[in-house]
Parts: sequence; structure tokens; C-alpha cells
Amino acid sequence: MKELQEELATHYRRILELLGEDPEREGLQKTPIRVARAWLELTRGYHEDPVAIIRSALFKESYHNMVVVKDIEFYSLCEHHMLPFFGKVHVAYIPNGEITGLSKLARIVNTFSHRLQVQERMTEQIAECIQEALNPLGVMVVVEARHLCMQMRGVAKQNAQTTTMHAIGAFEQPEKRQEFLEQLFISKREPTDA
Repeated sequence: MKELQEELATHYRRILELLGEDPEREGLQKTPIRVARAWLELTRGYHEDPVAIIRSALFKESYHNMVVVKDIEFYSLCEHHMLPFFGKVHVAYIPNGEITGLSKLARIVNTFSHRLQVQERMTEQIAECIQEALNPLGVMVVVEARHLCMQMRGVAKQNAQTTTMHAIGAFEQPEKRQEFLEQLFISKREPTDA
């Protein structure tokens, strides 16, 4: 890992030079190695097995109602511009004889978000991973995110938010999907004056 860090730092030093900076000036001397360390941390998901994460905490359970974990914060990097996108992931699944530790759902969000991503793929990957690891009756994942590639460059739309969804099994039925979405978004509705 140390060799990879050093090699990345060499490339970041060259990038600074190409941008017209002096990598030897006081404020930039340690920047290449800092950026290399940061990128290794931000892309650590490539070295993690999300199915194994879920399966590390499986429990036999006869519960057959919806399990919902909302507002799992995430930070990722857009593969098109290598700029951050961030937001919240909401997960629901209906157990089929086994449940997993709730923290494992947050951990797989971390795994998939710590890779170069597009939001659409990440949404699918999270849902498909839960399906593979738990074999539930259904899974649904909703991701809400803001993309800095839209906010700080290009169209520069500061308030644009993107929502993606992926449903498997029972959640492909409109009534089950609606039940989850109502649970999810009911707390976000503005209160009305009586």
C-alpha cells in the first residue's frame, strides 16, 4: 500500500506542475502525499466484499414485515468528473427467514459509495447485494443526492437534487412500493396550518 501511495503522490505532484503550480512551495510540499492518502481512503470500497459484510451478521428470524433504515449518509465520487456527490440512502427489505445487523446495511452503503460511481449504478448495487446476501422477499433502495459536478461547474444549479430507486421482489408491486415511499417521505412533508 505504501508503494501505491508513493506512486499516486508522484502523479499528483505532476498534476500540480501541469496546472502551473510549484509543488515545492511551502503550502504544497506535502499536498501530493495527502491527496494520495485521501484518494486511497475515498476508494477503499474496491477492496471490500459487501456480500461478506452482510453475511457476517446473519440471524434466523421469523419476522416477515418491512425493515426500513432511513437517512444513511454517504459521500461518493462521480466517475465522470471525479467530483463528490453526497446525500442519503434509504433501504427497505422484507425478511425471508433471516435478518442482518442494521449497521451492516450502512456498511454496504459505505462500500459501494467508496468507489468511482454513478448514482444509478450505486442504487442498483446496494439493492442487488442485499438480495444476494439475504434472499429476502423484497428489497427497495432509494438514494437522494446532490452532485458537485452540477453545482460547481457546468450548469451550476445549486439546488438540484437527484433521486434514484431500485425495487426487487415484493417491492415491484405498486402497493408495497407505495407503502415504503409513504413511510420514507411522510416525515419530509411540510406541516399544514389547520
